Amino acid sequence: MKITFEDRVVLVTGAAHGFGRAIALAFAERGAHVMACDVNADDLEQTVALGGERCESLLLDVSDRAAVQRAVKAIEEKGLSIDILVNNAGGVRGQVGRPLEEISEADWQAILDVNLSGAFFMTQAVSLGMKRKRFGRIVNISSGAGLGISLTGIQAYASAKAGQIGLTRQLAHELGPWDITVNNVAPGFVRSNPTTERQWAAMGEEGQKQLLNNIALKRLGTPQDIASAVMFFASEQAGWVTGQVLSVDGGK
Repeated sequence: MKITFEDRVVLVTGAAHGFGRAIALAFAERGAHVMACDVNADDLEQTVALGGERCESLLLDVSDRAAVQRAVKAIEEKGLSIDILVNNAGGVRGQVGRPLEEISEADWQAILDVNLSGAFFMTQAVSLGMKRKRFGRIVNISSGAGLGISLTGIQAYASAKAGQIGLTRQLAHELGPWDITVNNVAPGFVRSNPTTERQWAAMGEEGQKQLLNNIALKRLGTPQDIASAVMFFASEQAGWVTGQVLSVDGGK
């Protein structure tokens, strides 16, 4: 099965490193014009450099609805119409697991803003253009934390990722009449960025062994494994697949 994206315009959020970078590069390698978005300017430029002429950067905070609307409008004013959106921006915003009574309103909201509200704002902004041409692929990057519990112990993260899965299913039905599919990839633990590297180190040798023993394939995955799942959901071959959640976790 050969998957290509010639003449497709793809917008990937959280593209500065990790999953987002791997996804952006995978699209570029398959012929797409990629808009790589993030708030991390330096690492985002590295992504664009790796992606070459098919990849361009866009500094964007997905939790800022007005900024999202302006960014999508600016893209469309350049004559580009977004065919594929990957909502990858997220994370724990530097937080660590703490008892729920210690969580402030700001801590809770910061994680929901980027993981859940950001996915909604981005989808909202691109949906009109997709409706006009009666085509679209939207892929949300959730987490195994959204299907079970979070290894981080961060309540807001587990809640936001579960909410994102619910959003995926709801929007699949709302947007389906326009031939817009909405699907979700739920990665397991992957050492993909500075946060996951710290989490891996904090587990210690015994914790790392236990994590691997709980995986059917007895090994960690890579950002490229997550990108491969996204390529399928975004492809023509997945045209009759929507509202689905694919766990890419080595088997649990």
